[in-house]
Amino acid sequence: MRGIADTGLLVGFANRRDQHHRWAVSIAEQVEEPLLTCEAVLAEAVFHLGSASVVFDMLSDGFVTIAFDCAAHVLQLQALAKRYSDRSPDLADLCLIRMSELHPKLPVITVDREDFRVYRRNKREVIPLICPTRE
Repeated sequence: MRGIADTGLLVGFANRRDQHHRWAVSIAEQVEEPLLTCEAVLAEAVFHLGSASVVFDMLSDGFVTIAFDCAAHVLQLQALAKRYSDRSPDLADLCLIRMSELHPKLPVITVDREDFRVYRRNKREVIPLICPTRE
């Protein structure tokens, strides 16, 4: 499996008590090469997990790789922030939308179904998602 990793996947994978742990582990078992992500997602994961070392282990183990330079896409991120201001997107979500534009064949792997069903890449295109099933 290839894809773009959001925070919920990383937190679910690393935290056995997380409600999405089993789903995240099943995703991890299908990963053939590092999932793409951004530094904003990693920062959120560190915050939620309370451990930078766990997140760095995901990088060094090849589960994820940083594949986005926020500074190179500031104008596009700013435009996305304005477009979705009614949803108050965080920086990680904005970066993932932009990453989806840059890597259109890759799904975003997220637990945040509600926001990502609204977000669009290139203004009108639905972003392909992999989300946990609703229970």
